[in-house]
Amino acid sequence: IATSWERLVIEYTGLNIFQVGELDYLDYLRLRRDAFIWHMSQTEKGEEYLNNAWRLEQTAPDRDSLRRKFREEG
Repeated sequence: IATSWERLVIEYTGLNIFQVGELDYLDYLRLRRDAFIWHMSQTEKGEEYLNNAWRLEQTAPDRDSLRRKFREEG
């Protein structure tokens, strides 16, 4: 029985359950990540989730965007 993660990888790659089971663990994790992003990008709410997740991971300010924003408001 395939887990929900395995089913997602199967849907994304077209591999069967046995081929997914034979993948190197790191390759499986990369495909799982890519499959998740692909799946989430199918809907507007998913896109919003991905954009927020990306934004929250940023550690350095986007200085150019901040400058443009403050010029527009000023």
